[in-house]
Amino acid sequence: MTALLCEEHGPPEALKLRSDAPVPQPGPGEVLIKIHAAGLNFPDSLIIFDKYQFKPALPFAPGGELSGTVTALGEGVTGFALGDTVSALTNWGAFAEYVVAKAASTTPIPDGVDLDVAAAITLAHGTSHHALKQRANLQPGETLLVLGASGGVGLAAVEIGKAMGARVIAAASTEEKLAIAKAHGADETINYTTADLKTAVKALAPKGVDVIYDPVGDKLADPAFRTIGWGGRYLVIGFAGGEIPKLPLNLPLIKGASIVGVFWGDFVARTPDLHQQNMAELYAMLAEGRIKPLISARYPLAQGGEAIRAMMDRQVTGKVIVKAGETA
Repeated sequence: MTALLCEEHGPPEALKLRSDAPVPQPGPGEVLIKIHAAGLNFPDSLIIFDKYQFKPALPFAPGGELSGTVTALGEGVTGFALGDTVSALTNWGAFAEYVVAKAASTTPIPDGVDLDVAAAITLAHGTSHHALKQRANLQPGETLLVLGASGGVGLAAVEIGKAMGARVIAAASTEEKLAIAKAHGADETINYTTADLKTAVKALAPKGVDVIYDPVGDKLADPAFRTIGWGGRYLVIGFAGGEIPKLPLNLPLIKGASIVGVFWGDFVARTPDLHQQNMAELYAMLAEGRIKPLISARYPLAQGGEAIRAMMDRQVTGKVIVKAGETA
């Protein structure tokens, strides 16, 4: 099969397109999927540098979420049949024509859902839905501040927060990105390159925000946390800004606030049934038009490295997908 392989750790420009990669075979509890498209996510830029918590042996293909068609079933797999269209999580391996996925991390795609959309919804929307529902217990009428609000998980948080009945304040680095967040449901917007984030948020929410969704970290974490209200929940999603921030612990103390970690991948592994319930809710939101995942670009498999570079250079809004069946 054709696959875009990381043969040595390094930049995305070093990925190699190979046409003789072996087709993997499903083991017990696994399914083999012919890939239609793979969704691009921030961990893809970490795993090729060997900076992610999952460390596959070389060589491997990046790509941790996908849509496609089931072509083989491993021992003991039930609930799937050959020819089923599915979305799946794999941590890596999806920048290829075929991949093996655990059946517990594979979700049937409802009729009428475009496979490109299905490739783009699982990780970003799954992370944001789990964060806002299980970790933050976001309630209707609460105020949600989303940092990095035009990126994959950030834009998903804007959509899902609005669908859950929250007032959503979207913060991003350009007016163009904020316009996208506004189009996807944000009530208020803040450009944190031209305005002081803490001052701007406090002007919009004098009593403080209830939930902060932070996939950026770095220099935004401290001013963002200082806008939290009594009993607020600060969701630690990731550190796309580069540096892992250090927050003074007197801040959560005086606000009775919580710093809440969100490790969605482990949530899926530990509670697969709850993950499937969440995915059913997301597909219902999609069918009702309450969420509309933005796919801003599509790359052929041979240009998967270029897709990762664009994400690393912060040139991506919403989601980008890599089409496994297109090599040029």
